[in-house]
Amino acid sequence: MKPLTRLLLIIVVTALGLFFVLPLLWYVFAPFNEHARLSVSIPETPSLANFAEVFSDEMAMRGLLINSPIIGIGTMVIATVSAALAAYGLSRSNLPGRQLWTYVLILFSSVVTGTASMVPIFRLVYDLGLINSHVGVILSMTGGLIPSAIFIMQDFVEGVPRSYEEAAMVAGASPLQIFRDVTFPLIRPGLMVVGIWVLIHAWGTFLTPFILLRGIEKLPASVMFYRFFDPEGSPRITLIAAYAIIYTLPVLLLYLIINWRYGFRFFGGIKQ
Repeated sequence: MKPLTRLLLIIVVTALGLFFVLPLLWYVFAPFNEHARLSVSIPETPSLANFAEVFSDEMAMRGLLINSPIIGIGTMVIATVSAALAAYGLSRSNLPGRQLWTYVLILFSSVVTGTASMVPIFRLVYDLGLINSHVGVILSMTGGLIPSAIFIMQDFVEGVPRSYEEAAMVAGASPLQIFRDVTFPLIRPGLMVVGIWVLIHAWGTFLTPFILLRGIEKLPASVMFYRFFDPEGSPRITLIAAYAIIYTLPVLLLYLIINWRYGFRFFGGIKQ
């Protein structure tokens, strides 16, 4: 590579890096500023007053510590277990065009989770009597995430040698026992991948809980940001930034723990 070309490449990469880093710097410094600023500025006297005010808001902390975990963990458990069972059934069945069915499910999942689908989803949840309940939100989000979760899980299930299952079948194990004692332990990395993916989506979803939940005491943290707007509708930037930091920490800690424990070295099944 010529020196001039290399220099231009360095300049372009540096400019792109600064373009993405500057908002992150604002995100880090803004919560410790006493006054709201949209520009990146290092606080002269860092203060925790914004965090203290956020922690004093009972409803905002309830959304973060209670409602968001209920919705996130509930969606993660139901979607992960359902996806594992469905992926196992599709992988081991002789259903004609099973791959086509998987792609069709993924296609429709983009519609189920879309904004245009919220009217029929709202009507369905209303008819089931699940409006203003966490169960309605969990089931709505689970329905939209399961098809993609099945697609991810299939790679892990198909990586398990069928000879293991055939040996268990010869020993007299039932299909449920085969899945529980043979297949399930080997696809645990896939379950973790899908579980984390579903949890992150459920944790950050705004539209579904915003439409389906009516009581402020049931709103998750993703919707509770409106608590930090004044009566005129103007955002209190420092408080929003402080709440955003707290809101991000659980997902960030989860990423660090998984990266420390597994290093994201996930494999489908085992080596032949």
